[in-house]
Amino acid sequence: MTTETHATAGSQAPGMPVVVDGRLRSTNPGTGALVGEYPVAGPGEVRAAVTRARGAADWWGGLGFAGRAERLRRWAAALARRMPELARVVHADGGKPVSDALLEVTAAVEHVAWSARNARRVLGPRRVGGSLLMPDMGAVVEYQPFGVVGVIGPWNYPVFTPLGSIAYALAAGNAVVFKPSEYTPAVGQWLVDSFAEVVSDAPVFQVVHGLGDTGAALCGSGVDKVAFTGSTRTGKRVMAACAETLTPVLVECGGKDAMIVDADADLDDAADAACWAGMSNAGQTCVGIERVYVLDAVADEFVAKLKANAEALTVGDEDADLGPITMPGQVDIIRRHITDAVERGGTVVLGGPDAVQPPYVHPTILLDVPEDAAAVREETFGPTLTVTRVPSLDEAVRRANATPYGLGSSVFSRRRAMATARRLRSGMTSVNSAMAFVALPSLPFGGVGDSGFGRIHGADGLREFTRPKAIARRRFRTPLPVLSFRRGRRTDEFVQRLVRFLHGRG
Repeated sequence: MTTETHATAGSQAPGMPVVVDGRLRSTNPGTGALVGEYPVAGPGEVRAAVTRARGAADWWGGLGFAGRAERLRRWAAALARRMPELARVVHADGGKPVSDALLEVTAAVEHVAWSARNARRVLGPRRVGGSLLMPDMGAVVEYQPFGVVGVIGPWNYPVFTPLGSIAYALAAGNAVVFKPSEYTPAVGQWLVDSFAEVVSDAPVFQVVHGLGDTGAALCGSGVDKVAFTGSTRTGKRVMAACAETLTPVLVECGGKDAMIVDADADLDDAADAACWAGMSNAGQTCVGIERVYVLDAVADEFVAKLKANAEALTVGDEDADLGPITMPGQVDIIRRHITDAVERGGTVVLGGPDAVQPPYVHPTILLDVPEDAAAVREETFGPTLTVTRVPSLDEAVRRANATPYGLGSSVFSRRRAMATARRLRSGMTSVNSAMAFVALPSLPFGGVGDSGFGRIHGADGLREFTRPKAIARRRFRTPLPVLSFRRGRRTDEFVQRLVRFLHGRG
């Protein structure tokens, strides 16, 4: 659902996806080296993939929890053995340093294994409480797979993020048709190929490549649910497309995540976490920290520690701390945010406008930027942090919540950490850490407001890819039939007395 880009091979900018003769060309954003070419799937090809998936879903669902878990465990084992190989593909496709890519793959393997291990426990049939009004009825809830799930993945975490939908959808019994980002098609192809080596019986997990039109085709292809990760603007377009057929959607969009540093915080840990969560993956992280609100009493010391951490980072190719900006157009947004912040009175602690050196952006820290500046209000998606001094914890919470986004957040405090975490308007919060919720497979992942809705990961993530099925089963004949024209006055009077006894006393 992104803007289409067509160009000739000779005019392709490093990292910019182009379609040449019906094939999507992927290049490394740092070096411009060709990574691969992949056939673009039009509406017909997308519908054909969904049709194949429909048949595969019947077979896959018929395996039951045990059969699916065994195959998913074998896939997780294969991913674990081949982590360095996959990390190299991630680096080549998106420019991410190999160390960052390895960390991403590690977390992804954990989630595949968790979904396989816990699907039966979470989704298996369970008895639920009945009613005294109808003691003859038993109640059971089952969770049935949708059938075919379409997944539209992002480029910034091309393994971890889509697998948060794919693995859980598969564990729940669905087949998956995956449209990877046009910026990282090689990663998407690698994931599907590796799964096919383990599960070759049916096309349970397929890939369709292309630009925005391919994503739009997937939304209208007859899939039973769409899981999307990307910008808020594109998420709205996905929702609109799916609304035409009442196809349910899971939407995980951007963020403008804040960290609060209390006066009693461990400043060494807070500075380290802010630096890592704000700068890793060159700041291209939807749950990365972009804003820090620190109490006046410790602000100077915190800023000094943060600067020392950030200025030690290296910027460059595969072995650096920070790699290139994957989307060439994002460089202009980062530059605009930094320039606007400085022009409006923000203080440059590190970096600044000169830090933007395409395709790289060097670490930038800006102090006391006005709250209505773009660098504070809009998602920057670069290695930048705005740090703002505040007089109180209440003011820090107010400012942290003053955004339409609500994805992740972080709190560093000793005495007031948990209470503050509960006050933050976000789907996830890390206490005395940053982004820790990402690495815990049992926790649901998702946001509120402009950050989207629905959840991946954990038990909520498994249920997200199922339909709850309610079953009421009659166990014996009752002398007082409620749901029948045979009930008569005696039954009506008894039911009224029972209801008054149960509920009429306040």
